[in-house]
Amino acid sequence: MRYPDASSRAVMTRRGWWLIGLNFLIPGSAQVLAGNRRLGRFGIACTILMWVLAVVALLFALLAPTAGLGVVTGAWIPDWLGLLRPLPLLIAQGLLIAYAVLWAVLSVDTLRLVRLVKTGRGARFGIAVVAVGLMVVASGTAAYASNAVGTVRSTISTIFGVSGPTVDPSDGYYNILLLGADSGEGRDSMRFDSISVVSVNADTGATTITGIPRDMPHFPFSAGPMQDQYPNGFEGHGDATCGWGSGINQLTNAVQQCREDRGAGLYPDAENVGSTPAIEATKAAAEGILGIEIPYYVFIDMHGFAALVDALGGVDINVTERLPKGGPPEGVDPHDVDSWATGWIEPGQQHMDGDTAQWYARSRYTTSDFDRMERQRELQQAILAQFTPQVVLTRFQEVAAAGADIIQTDLPQSFIPTLVDLGMKAKEQPVQTIELTPDGGIDELDPDYAYIAELVNGTLHPPTETPSGE
Repeated sequence: MRYPDASSRAVMTRRGWWLIGLNFLIPGSAQVLAGNRRLGRFGIACTILMWVLAVVALLFALLAPTAGLGVVTGAWIPDWLGLLRPLPLLIAQGLLIAYAVLWAVLSVDTLRLVRLVKTGRGARFGIAVVAVGLMVVASGTAAYASNAVGTVRSTISTIFGVSGPTVDPSDGYYNILLLGADSGEGRDSMRFDSISVVSVNADTGATTITGIPRDMPHFPFSAGPMQDQYPNGFEGHGDATCGWGSGINQLTNAVQQCREDRGAGLYPDAENVGSTPAIEATKAAAEGILGIEIPYYVFIDMHGFAALVDALGGVDINVTERLPKGGPPEGVDPHDVDSWATGWIEPGQQHMDGDTAQWYARSRYTTSDFDRMERQRELQQAILAQFTPQVVLTRFQEVAAAGADIIQTDLPQSFIPTLVDLGMKAKEQPVQTIELTPDGGIDELDPDYAYIAELVNGTLHPPTETPSGE
């Protein structure tokens, strides 16, 4: 290899094929055999290091995925050093970029060592093309992996950039307030269109989603500043600038539009933990209604919701009734649906794209708010079912970009490994739902909040059979 018979084109051709093959399989080996040994040893050492890291990552993924995720996301870094949490992914990204560059350098140097002019005339073109192709594949793969790691780091920093400390489960459950609203043009305030609480069993991952009607009146608050403001339950406002009515969807207006400080006096630390006074007030309302502790929230901007569904490749829904897309323009009778509907969602099993799924969740002029709540819960479950490892891996860039654009939360980065572990467990079990609607036995005009708290507690903590003693 080092001292070939340069006068023999057959020898030089065979040597050329061997060198480019070895460079692809063991980068640096071509230089050890036929070129700069120091460069070759460096290349082989880097290759062995990358192999070791890849094997370790694979073992973590197969045997201890939660621990592995905790390492790469910096969950092991204490809260007071939270700014350093992106460091592991930043190091991984840097190593991959460096290795991609090194592989390209070794490939070009290998092509020099081949000495194409000494090879057979017919083989020169083939060796050059294969060498360049293998270089693109090898370096491109490392560069793509680096880009994927960068996307993960950027997405985590965007979604989980500001958050509070990790909170222990309450009565065996992690409870998360799930909010949906549209921040698009024409919305003068951020009233929540969809309000749910996701309760995840801290041991089994069993998940219960409780839907709260947005017009639920005179609701209580858990202990705190909102209860101090409304000790007898939320009374609403009669001021048009704040929004009429006493439903929970008016709570945001009451906090952020009816107060000169826009709620900062009620929840002065909200912004520092990635939340807002209106969201904290909604947490207190959901806690008062359901009788459970809710430390975290996830907000989904419905203005970009369709992009997430499209990124996942669509969702499967069994439509039970014909639903219109769109809404009536100002001055048009909402009941004259045929005059304003931009399209229809027909009954039957459908694989919905993002636009159709969004209208399935939002359509309201031919059905009640309670029907819409049920459809939203159905859509949530369909999206959870679509979050398979295969879908996430094959559509990773699209899913990450859509998630960063539409999701806001105060879940801490240190909670990510636990959250993913519970999510994988939850996929193996059916999701329970509680709808606080007339069909669920709840009076929509005068809800019995003591009964609701009992209903939620009984669902989350079902009684266990005791032995008869016989």
